[in-house]
Amino acid sequence: MTNKRLKLMQLSLVDEVPELNKIFFLDVFAESYFDTSKKRMRLSTINGQNIPCDLKVSCPSKLVSNYPEGTIFKLDARLVRKGEDRKPYFVAVNRNNLQRALEFFDYNLKIQNGFDYVFPKKKDKKAK
Repeated sequence: MTNKRLKLMQLSLVDEVPELNKIFFLDVFAESYFDTSKKRMRLSTINGQNIPCDLKVSCPSKLVSNYPEGTIFKLDARLVRKGEDRKPYFVAVNRNNLQRALEFFDYNLKIQNGFDYVFPKKKDKKAK
């Protein structure tokens, strides 16, 4: 990679997000959902980030389908803009290494075990 290209990539990482002028986004949170039109699991960005919510994320559905619908993943992504008439979307970087978000560990555990799951209480060491 040339130095000029590397500098441009580094600059794109520090640009402001509202204009969607960055190319690479680090630590994007996306939630899995079942796309009825394509009949497979997909990812979509969640609210509360410095990026628009409900942007689709392209990634291998076989990795996403290993977990229940509603699981939140953390990934690095590249923004793709096809034209003015089409909505932008993300392509997951390191697509074969997709992992659940540790920041949403409790939430993801509830998704896996059902929302009626009660977390086990820690034993109080002073109660002996």
